[in-house]
Amino acid sequence: MSPFPIFWLIAANIALQLLGWSAANADDKVERLPQVRVSETYGRLPLYFEANRGQTDPQVKFISRGDGYVLFLTSREAVLALNAPTGQPAEGAQTVVRMRFVGADSEPRVSGEEESPGKANYFIGNDPAKWRPNVPTYAKVRYEGIYPGIDLIYHSTRRQLEYDFVLRPDVNPNTIVLGFEGADRLEVNARGDLVLHTAAGAVGQRKPVIYQEHDGIRKEIPGGFVLTDKQQVSVRVAAYDTSQPLVIDPILFYSTFLGGRGDDTGLRVAVDTAGNAYVTGVTTSIDFPTPPGTLQTTFGGAAHAFVTKLNPTGSGIVYSAYLGGSAEENGLGIAVDAAGNAYVTGLTGSSNFPTTPGAFQTTFAGVEDAFVTKLDPTGSALVYSTFLGGGGFDEGTAIGVDAAGNAHVTGLTGSSNFPTTPGAFQTTFAGGSFDAFVTKLNFTGSALVYSTFFGGSGFDRGVGLAVDAAGNAYVTGLTDSSNLPTTAEAFQTTIGGSSDAFVTKLDPAGSVLAYSSYLGGSGQEDGLGIAVDTAGNAYVTGRTGSTNFPTTSRAFQTTSGGSDDAFVTKIAPTGSALVYSTYLGGSSFDRGFGIAVDAAGNAYVTGETLSSNFPTTPEALQTTFAGVEDAFVTKLDPTGSRVVYSTYLGGSGYDLGAAVTVDALPNPSAYVTGLTGSADFPTTEGAFQITFGGGVDAFVAKITDVVLPPPPTVGKVTGGGAVRVTGGIGSFRFVVQRQAPDGSIHGALHYVNHASGTKVHGVTFDSLVITGDMATFCGTCTNNGVPCIFTANVTDGGEPGTNDSFTISVDGDSPEGGTLRSGSIQIHRHMQGQRDDSDVRR
Repeated sequence: MSPFPIFWLIAANIALQLLGWSAANADDKVERLPQVRVSETYGRLPLYFEANRGQTDPQVKFISRGDGYVLFLTSREAVLALNAPTGQPAEGAQTVVRMRFVGADSEPRVSGEEESPGKANYFIGNDPAKWRPNVPTYAKVRYEGIYPGIDLIYHSTRRQLEYDFVLRPDVNPNTIVLGFEGADRLEVNARGDLVLHTAAGAVGQRKPVIYQEHDGIRKEIPGGFVLTDKQQVSVRVAAYDTSQPLVIDPILFYSTFLGGRGDDTGLRVAVDTAGNAYVTGVTTSIDFPTPPGTLQTTFGGAAHAFVTKLNPTGSGIVYSAYLGGSAEENGLGIAVDAAGNAYVTGLTGSSNFPTTPGAFQTTFAGVEDAFVTKLDPTGSALVYSTFLGGGGFDEGTAIGVDAAGNAHVTGLTGSSNFPTTPGAFQTTFAGGSFDAFVTKLNFTGSALVYSTFFGGSGFDRGVGLAVDAAGNAYVTGLTDSSNLPTTAEAFQTTIGGSSDAFVTKLDPAGSVLAYSSYLGGSGQEDGLGIAVDTAGNAYVTGRTGSTNFPTTSRAFQTTSGGSDDAFVTKIAPTGSALVYSTYLGGSSFDRGFGIAVDAAGNAYVTGETLSSNFPTTPEALQTTFAGVEDAFVTKLDPTGSRVVYSTYLGGSGYDLGAAVTVDALPNPSAYVTGLTGSADFPTTEGAFQITFGGGVDAFVAKITDVVLPPPPTVGKVTGGGAVRVTGGIGSFRFVVQRQAPDGSIHGALHYVNHASGTKVHGVTFDSLVITGDMATFCGTCTNNGVPCIFTANVTDGGEPGTNDSFTISVDGDSPEGGTLRSGSIQIHRHMQGQRDDSDVRR
């Protein structure tokens, strides 16, 4: 856990990550400074910014309060009133630190953004004229044009204060200069962190992490704080090398328990365009979190479905409600439309399950019925709610919504009188114990667009459903029917074992199978989750007990790992071929429950594993098996041949990933829900619920890809000579060496531009990357005694050095240098299994 809040600088797709306010004794190291947290009186809400409506000095535009500090935002500066922490020598003392933006517009436009539903109220004294009720609060405050082409945004993430500089293209980040008042001394320590020493303690800001982002890919580049005056700081950004390789590393953006004292299970998750997560499942907790104002806040049966909407940071609930009658309900599927309406399906045994007038089926019909419920964006009203079933047992297991707002549902039915429509693909029950069904409800929930059985003479169950842009429904599930309807061109037209998964594509009218296929080997298979991309490729996951499950030659894992494995299969739009198909598992029991696909064709899978050797990646959140059973989250590349990341997710108890979805960002985040019996399940600070509720809890986690710098190179680069520069000659000499992957970099650099008088001396070396006959090294320096940052790129073209090159960039300026006029470069790289460095030219 980072001891500091952070903030970002985004410049023409370049971002600079800094650290916000924290306080401690002045002689403490920055990483030991206690974190500033929002006061517990704020409950589980994120930090917010109050508009000034007369409750403080008129110069103040907005106020934000935290534990031990108050931040006042004026047009010209940020004023932090900071109390020394309890138990420290200066306890009780207050320090005021002012941060101003040197050379900035003195009257930028300051406005609140993303108004919060909550209001601040001030009823102080007995004069009503001085009361300030209903003061609006905001998630963000924007300073528009604080510098030319630069906006400043204050906000919070996970209840931590942050601020961003947003730069338009071609704007120089060196324009930003921070001036401080109220600090005795400023210091940039050895790690590059900025420390403000004050009478009450130290205020820290983390060393900048600077990166350039292109097409959703982030590439870090060197940069850091530079003291330009005793009370002023700027940020220097070095040149950027676009040829650098990348490693993708997932981080847990948020992770939260969701539950009360009973048993709570998250079974499906959806996400809207704003990043709000919608979760449904089942709860037996009478104290499941249901804030006032939502649809149903009291528990009334043996078990209820629940519907919860979490904000994008996972720090608070937008709404949460029970959904049920006097018996038992399960929420088994959820979807969300562009307007933020949530669509839920599941099963109910309650004759008094809440329905709406005019809904398709307002009376309970059988032993248990499926239901379909549409909630408005606030979670406070039912747009519609209907039973869906006949005289037997019926269950809705998955739901999707198309662009017109029609709800598509699948599940299983034991009712021979399950409602179907004329012209549907299969209007009669096929026999056996259960058939699958696929039903399409109109926008208002008042009528069936189509409804069809789908099955053979055995047991058939629809488990997963997806809808494409044209309104085709893709269904997966499980069957032991040897006569399940298939199409002639399907990749597998006969059942392979005692039971198989199936994959079926139904046209928008529900009358024709675009394709239908078995999917399995000689053992048993379950199809448990399905997704579809914009090209019409279907992605299926589930469980296989077959050693001959159909896989493809270049897939990630072509052989079974244990008694049961998860599988991931990508099916071509015609249903006639497998694009790829792979096992996914270790030496024990593994099962995939949920799958999602992003715009680039990466597949995200979650499920459960009992395998201590489940395939994980080195940069994973959790590389080791933690308990009785763990959830897993795996991201496969578009070819199915490589795992982008794969991680366990769990504590010391029983954990299961039930569903996953992804947002539509250029660098998508994965949202996972499931259940956990682990009190030590990994959660994140500031998340809505960081303590275990008891029994079994649902969990919701958001996993984000973070692009890290290239892995460190073990080796040595040396050189010396002269290069041509504008107006004359530049001379250089250097040696840079890293002896171990986790070791430090040592070296020396001297460069003189004899035409301009530039004299650069290396101070520290932060990175060294060797790629073939090229190398890049970066660090801090002095330029004629003034602190700076450099990036050097060199090429070893072989003896006698006439094809070697050297370029250097200082403080982000254009590189100078090129092919050597004289001298040579030598790149030595440590080779695995050798005792000495090897010259790459051998």
